[in-house]
Amino acid sequence: MSWNFELIDGPYGGVTEGPVWDGSGVLFTHIPGSKIFRYDHTNGVSTVFRENTNQANGLARTKDGVIFACEGDARRVVAYKKDNSIEILIDSFEGKSFNIPNDLAIDQNGNIWFTDPFYEGAAGDWSNDINYKELDHDSVYFLSRNNAKSKWSVKRATYDTTRPNGILFSLDYKTLYVAQSGRRSDEKRELRAYDIKDNNALGDYKVLHDFGADRGVDGMAIDKEGCIIATAGWFAGGPGPSIYVFSPDGEVIDRHSLIYDRPTNCVFGGNDMKTLFVTTIDGHLLQAQTDRVGVEYHRN
Repeated sequence: MSWNFELIDGPYGGVTEGPVWDGSGVLFTHIPGSKIFRYDHTNGVSTVFRENTNQANGLARTKDGVIFACEGDARRVVAYKKDNSIEILIDSFEGKSFNIPNDLAIDQNGNIWFTDPFYEGAAGDWSNDINYKELDHDSVYFLSRNNAKSKWSVKRATYDTTRPNGILFSLDYKTLYVAQSGRRSDEKRELRAYDIKDNNALGDYKVLHDFGADRGVDGMAIDKEGCIIATAGWFAGGPGPSIYVFSPDGEVIDRHSLIYDRPTNCVFGGNDMKTLFVTTIDGHLLQAQTDRVGVEYHRN
C-alpha cells in the first residue's frame, strides 16, 4: 500500500517535533517558537496548547494526561501537569548541565529514558557555540523515582553513543531502540537495538540498519506487529526523505518517500490507529492513512 502524505498544518518555519496522540488529536512541538500545538483530528484545526516551553523537543504523554518534555533550551526534562504547573525532573548530571535533551520514552514501570545529544544550533543562540557543552559525552539516561513524592534520580545508560536521537521500546520492553545519529563524517548513523537488563542497565547492542554517510533516523513509532516506523533521510543524498518500516530484526519492510525534506518524528493516531502523523525540519505536520496499526500508549 502506498502511503500518500498530505500537509495538514504548517509550515511554521523551523522544526516541528515530538508528536503524541491524545485520543482525538496530536500534540506537537514548534521548537524555535517554544510552543506546543494541538491538531484536532476531528475538525482539522490547530490551536496553541502550551507556550514558553524553552524550545521543547520530544514529548511523551501518560494515560492520565501528564506530558513529559525535553526542554532543549533549558537543558532539562520536565513534566507539564494537568493543572498547568511544571515539575522539573532533572537538569544536570554529576554537577554539569545536560547537552540538549532531545527525545524520551516511558517504560512499563513509569521510568523515563531520554537522549541528550549536542547538536549545534538545536536550541537558543548559545547552542551554536560548542564551548557551552559541559559534558564530554552524548548519552542516553535513565530516570526513576521510588514513589510519587520522591525526587527523580538519574543514571547514565550508554557509553558508546554520539548524539543519540530518537528512542523507542520494543513491545515487550526488553529492547531499547536508539537512533545513533551523528552529523560528522567520523560519526555513525545507525539504528541500534540495545538489550535491557533486569537492573535497568543496557547490554550489548545490535545494529539494525546502517545509513552510511546519509542522514539516519530522527524519530520513531511502533506498530502492533512490533515493527519500527522511522523518519530518516534528506534530499542531500541517499534515497531521500523517507518513512521506513523496519522489522524488529532490522529488515526494511517498506520505505515511503516524502516531498518534504528531513522528517523529524512520527506517531500513530486516528480512530483506528492507522493514521501516521509526521513532523519535519521546516515545521510541517503531515498525515497519511497506512496499512499498519499503531500502539496508542506504548511509549507513554
